[in-house]
Amino acid sequence: MTTLPVAEVRPGLFSRSTRLSPQLAAGYATLLALLGTATIWSTLLFLWNLWVTDALKSIGMIIPIVSVVLILRVWKSLDWQMDGTWWGLGLLLLTIFAVRLRDQSVLVFMLTPQWSIYVPPHSLVVVAYATGAVLLFGGTRLVRASLFPLLLLWFVNPVPHVFNVLVDLPLQRASAHVARAFAMALGQPLSPDQLRLMFTPTFGMFIAPGCNGIRGAITMGFIALVAGYLYRFRWYAHAAVVAAAILLGYLFNFVRLCVLVLYYIVALHIPWLQSRAEMGDYIIGACLFLLGTFLLFYAINRLKESPGQLQPQSTLASPQTHSPRWVGLRLAVMACIALLGAVGVARSLARDHFANNVDQLRRDQNAPGQFPAHVGDYTLVRTWNENLNVGTLLFHWAEYAPASTTPENQGPHISIGISPVLGSHDTLICHSARGEDPLWHGEIALPTAAHDTVSFSGAFFNSGSLQYLEATTICNGSACGEYSAASTSFGFVYSRPTPQSIFNQDPARPIPILIRAETIDTTLPADTARQQMTAAIRAFVASINLDTLTRPYRRS
Repeated sequence: MTTLPVAEVRPGLFSRSTRLSPQLAAGYATLLALLGTATIWSTLLFLWNLWVTDALKSIGMIIPIVSVVLILRVWKSLDWQMDGTWWGLGLLLLTIFAVRLRDQSVLVFMLTPQWSIYVPPHSLVVVAYATGAVLLFGGTRLVRASLFPLLLLWFVNPVPHVFNVLVDLPLQRASAHVARAFAMALGQPLSPDQLRLMFTPTFGMFIAPGCNGIRGAITMGFIALVAGYLYRFRWYAHAAVVAAAILLGYLFNFVRLCVLVLYYIVALHIPWLQSRAEMGDYIIGACLFLLGTFLLFYAINRLKESPGQLQPQSTLASPQTHSPRWVGLRLAVMACIALLGAVGVARSLARDHFANNVDQLRRDQNAPGQFPAHVGDYTLVRTWNENLNVGTLLFHWAEYAPASTTPENQGPHISIGISPVLGSHDTLICHSARGEDPLWHGEIALPTAAHDTVSFSGAFFNSGSLQYLEATTICNGSACGEYSAASTSFGFVYSRPTPQSIFNQDPARPIPILIRAETIDTTLPADTARQQMTAAIRAFVASINLDTLTRPYRRS
């Protein structure tokens, strides 16, 4: 009888117990983890809509691909070690539960009127899911080695809204100023509009937010960030390269605007070029971006040749060899998670009627809401739908007038909106996105016709032409409620979902409700106007049953 070396026995154990090579097991683990993202479907859907509708944030769709490739690269350097831990499963389940809770409720932290954070943030969900999957199959050693690509996933939403407000728009004005100054330095008369450079009454250029260089700067910054990681730059060299790449993107945008001004001046004498100005802008921008990328990689290659700028090659300790008997069980558990996610997505698609034909969907978008003709002393005046430009329905609306209105005592009209499509939603975020800051916001408790008291999140605004009070709540089944901290600088808005809505395999859709009272009397003191409109909304809600009102939309 011959004795086999230990090095030959261990691979044999691995193949006999699992019938999988380490490479194949890692491949199955990666595939199942990707399929398992169906359990965070609402986050994926939000991010996809963000990427395809906002050109500034479209770079985010590249981040998951880059991150997965970098994680697999690290895993390969560790010889595809399957040294996972069940703590990863706990993190995955916690992430899935948090997404489910967010889908059925509202939890928004208000840092400032312009800066609000939904909890959990979509970026955090992606990072937590990926970390849980890596921990489940690769263990803590793989998590430590792939920390950079895991944290890179935070940038799936590369530009938060507060950045748009505080940085994006000011840069637009700065870009317009540079282009205008350059054109005037060339002796070109322009119209007085600061954002439009009109060379003739019918031929000119508009400095839109997309012309401020932020897209190119963000792209260059991400290229430098990943390149610095791959070439193992020290932290100070890495930070310097990223900062230089961002500044280079801005600089080349100003160059692009100046070259575009020259193009327009030439086009004044060559009419054939005037109808092709947009394509000319694309060509100029592409050429400058390629030149900037070339300069960036030239600087990176120079740094790569300097040993003092590079980190020493990391030497990870040799992994301890564990029995692979749990590898197949972990794969089976991940397969179950992926299957549950697929079932949930199928139910969601069926519930949302994504399989309907376009004509039927269009008719549904234009169908009026179902509202009673009378609510207490209020009479229905008109109904309408609030739709996006692409036709997608947001809210069914109805306006009610008080029956006791007289010419001497004009009571405020009440408008009520019901959204059968938005799910968990807080309208205060929409106002902040439009730059409309509330003078007051807090919680309003209102009794209803069902003899219960429902908490609404209230916000009072003055637009200059009218004053209005909005009260929002969210209904999960027959339970309604939304709660708000009474603060204009910091606080949070939240709702309380029912356990049935979280754990039910086919939960009722959460229905946002928005009630609004307004007045054109802007001379009325704000506190007095808010008190009057609060009383009007209170009288209106006291005569309505929210359960009956939302029931037709819960499964639509």
